[in-house]
Amino acid sequence: MTLRIAFQMDPMEGVDINADTTFALAEIAMQRGMTMFEYGPEHLVYNEGRIQAFARPMEVRREMGNHVSFKSRRLIDLEDDIDVVWMRQDPPFDMAYITAAHLLERLKGKTLVVNDPEWVRSCPEKILPLDYPELMPETLITRHKPAIDDFRLKHENIILKPLFGNGGAGVFLVKKDDGNYSSLIEMFMESSREPFIAQAFLKDVSKGDKRIIIIDGEAVGAINRVPQKGETRSNMHVGGTAVPTELTLSDMKICRAIGPMLKARSQVLVGIDVIGDKMTEINITSPTGVQELKRFSGVDAAALCWDAIEAKLNG
Repeated sequence: MTLRIAFQMDPMEGVDINADTTFALAEIAMQRGMTMFEYGPEHLVYNEGRIQAFARPMEVRREMGNHVSFKSRRLIDLEDDIDVVWMRQDPPFDMAYITAAHLLERLKGKTLVVNDPEWVRSCPEKILPLDYPELMPETLITRHKPAIDDFRLKHENIILKPLFGNGGAGVFLVKKDDGNYSSLIEMFMESSREPFIAQAFLKDVSKGDKRIIIIDGEAVGAINRVPQKGETRSNMHVGGTAVPTELTLSDMKICRAIGPMLKARSQVLVGIDVIGDKMTEINITSPTGVQELKRFSGVDAAALCWDAIEAKLNG
């Protein structure tokens, strides 16, 4: 049977075909003869008990400037017309993101949605690691300034960042004598009503921030993201450079600790971030790094994802 796939994502025509993980997933789907549709969260519809989407039939190819073609957008039923929905739109993890997860969750038992939206909405990427405090750097989540003052006094150099941000946006290194500290706190307070996160600064970040790819609970490989000179953030969105790396014993310890939880929660494609021997995030919304991993190691994580999905459908 030919599988029918719907990608809920940011527009495919705007992706970098040499870096985008969703493109890699679609490319494997094409190679395996699957029928594909693409739509954005804004095209998702709940209509009298049915979950639908105004979607575009899609084909992809690895041709720069000509990597995707569409047919006319039409209404599809995500229960009757689709076998697998990939929830792959980028964060921020806001109420729009949560609402989309709530709607897709209503397909449970009917259409396979990956990653499982019930757990995507319940496991924000900087909060889920709190279940494993022994694997994390020292962490504080609050918007109460005296608590942040005490945390900074204890650790001297700290990282401040939005609790629901992504791509390295709004991440600041605050040093012991940083005169901008109070202004940064004011900025965080004024920008949202949410708590924000402070973590003890990890000096090992200068050696890179490792992205480990986990598929159906098993680590399959890693890349290292090295920050630019003078930069604390290593995210590729802000200029970090991806380089080859290997999984260490401490990496595998982390993966073995969290892998069973991820598998039990049907999180097929996960990317965790590790600095030194500390895990900082568990990315389950729209993790990246798959294409870089294949270039560096030959491990085709996109193909492994489809293997895991086909096993679930056949199981």
